[in-house]
Amino acid sequence: MIGCIADDYTGGTDVAAALRRAGLHTVLLFGAPTGDIDPPPGCEAVVVALKTRTIPAADAVRQSLDVQQWLQQRGVRQVYFKYCSTFDSTDDGNIGPVTDALLDRAAESMTLISPASPEHGRTVYQGHLFVNGVLLSQSPMRHHPLTPMTDPDLVRVLGRQTKHPVGLLPLTVVREGSSAIVAHLRRLRADAIRHVVVDATEDADLLAVAAAAGEYPLLTGGAGLAGALGQHLAADRHDPAVTPRTPVAGPGIVLAGSCSAATLEQLEHARKVFPSYRLDPASTPDPTRLLEQATGWLRANLGDTPVLIYSSAASEQREAAVAAMGPDTADILERTLGTLARTAVELGARRVVVAGGETSGAVVNALGIQTVVVTDEADRGVPWCRTTGTPALDLLLKSGNFGKPDLLVRSMEEV
Repeated sequence: MIGCIADDYTGGTDVAAALRRAGLHTVLLFGAPTGDIDPPPGCEAVVVALKTRTIPAADAVRQSLDVQQWLQQRGVRQVYFKYCSTFDSTDDGNIGPVTDALLDRAAESMTLISPASPEHGRTVYQGHLFVNGVLLSQSPMRHHPLTPMTDPDLVRVLGRQTKHPVGLLPLTVVREGSSAIVAHLRRLRADAIRHVVVDATEDADLLAVAAAAGEYPLLTGGAGLAGALGQHLAADRHDPAVTPRTPVAGPGIVLAGSCSAATLEQLEHARKVFPSYRLDPASTPDPTRLLEQATGWLRANLGDTPVLIYSSAASEQREAAVAAMGPDTADILERTLGTLARTAVELGARRVVVAGGETSGAVVNALGIQTVVVTDEADRGVPWCRTTGTPALDLLLKSGNFGKPDLLVRSMEEV
């Protein structure tokens, strides 16, 4: 069994989708497991999604180590630390500090750093990260409000987060195949290199890396390498198919907090189809009143037709919102969307679709969801999940940048 530690909730669904697609029976847990929670029988991959991407590094390290210990106590021999394919972090971490701590706990001297996810346009060449063919520093990630990525050189970025040497597995070596990769990594280990940034521009590159480093007790990266590992682990399987999901009957709701270009385009499509309501702090700056008005609209509109509630906005609208509500606007909107999700489920909603990593965390926490089984994908990296509690819910958590323009509409077509 492979165990993954993801640094946010949509990152957890992304890597869970990759493992499930590879043919592994995958379970996803939200938050650090508590009590006597164990993976269900037949589980081949368990993903624990935390919310550690932007919290203080010491807290991220502590939570990640707790999950690593929980996984090891349940027989997991290989741990995968999953972070965003755009390497979202600051000079203080948290990728470097968490990776160092996990390596120390595993008593291992070296690991791979592989955020590449070619199917999503994230590639690494000469140690530089590209987003859809554009250097990370020239992509929209340079304007990220929490982790602005202004340096595409991952060797240099990671070097600011760790005291240990950082090296490179270049594409020329990757393309020579597994034997060359093994030899190159052996030389780097002899030179005391602790972190090895991996070049990869195609899925085949990641498959070669997985074949060469598949036995490492700790690997790190995006969903791309995790999926390649899953394929490597499932290579001798004769039953890779997973039973298709039968949708849960009941009303549906879409909740969106991401302000990414992809989500804004998806919302443009969805507003033409669903009754929709925008949380607008500029016109209603009082949080209590904002929630009351949205709740009233939800009670009046939730039914046979799916509904959409969103706080996503363009930059000018976000600036106006903060000017009206104050610096805690983003946190207030996330909590509001989480509360609205809980109200919707109380009113009978059984399909919940969420756009945005922070929003997904707020919704999952508000609903008290701990464990889900990963089923089929709505789009690549965007899986449906079935909750294991009562009532059963179909849950789709979408990273802001993921999904085709009509994803939100398609997610409700069976409701």
